[in-house]
Amino acid sequence: MPNMITLTIDDYEATVPEGTTIMKAAEAIGIKIPTICFHDYCTANALCRICVVEVEGARMLTPACVGQISQGMKVHTTSDRIVRARRTILEMLQASVDLSDSADILQLMDEYQVGKQRFEGSVRRDPEVTDDNPMYIRDYAKCILCWRCVQVCATDAQFTYAINFSGRGYDTQISTFFDLPMPLSTCVFCGQCVGVCPTGALKPKRQWLLELGRSPDEIMSLTRTERQSRRSAARV
Repeated sequence: MPNMITLTIDDYEATVPEGTTIMKAAEAIGIKIPTICFHDYCTANALCRICVVEVEGARMLTPACVGQISQGMKVHTTSDRIVRARRTILEMLQASVDLSDSADILQLMDEYQVGKQRFEGSVRRDPEVTDDNPMYIRDYAKCILCWRCVQVCATDAQFTYAINFSGRGYDTQISTFFDLPMPLSTCVFCGQCVGVCPTGALKPKRQWLLELGRSPDEIMSLTRTERQSRRSAARV
């Protein structure tokens, strides 16, 4: 039997196994901590920082998705400090990324009353859509660098390592090694990266063409032609 740890979250007592994260401890007593980058089937890396909580005695806010519980810990999930931190992160995302397909993030923006003018004039990420394969498109104007696609393509699921980060600082984005077209990478087109993307930055090709107003016949023709191109590219 694992050692059990008792802590307090928002004045409610929780008793959970040792090694549980603050997020999972909160879930165990019905408290939901918001997050963006976290996914139950991906390794938690605390990138988005939406899930930060306040631990009494700690100087910095703690990301709940990776923060470990300890005996007697007292956690607050909705203090003024936390609300300000979450709102600021959401405001920065809104100022730099197209969130139009990010339903969960848009809901958080409403919940935290995110204004539209705080970072007015900021430089937005606006690369062109990458359409280089028959299965899905990459619209990095919508990418929040949550790392889910990189993780699921690597050791979390597929072990293909087709994609990773490129660039540094504000120029960081998801890419293939040497920026090769996807058919020339190690991608096996399993679709798992598309499945875990929270913002529509990765989208099924047929869905994207349908949203552009293409007819079903056009969509079938376009994707069928690209499948032939992919086979030819693989032989090069």
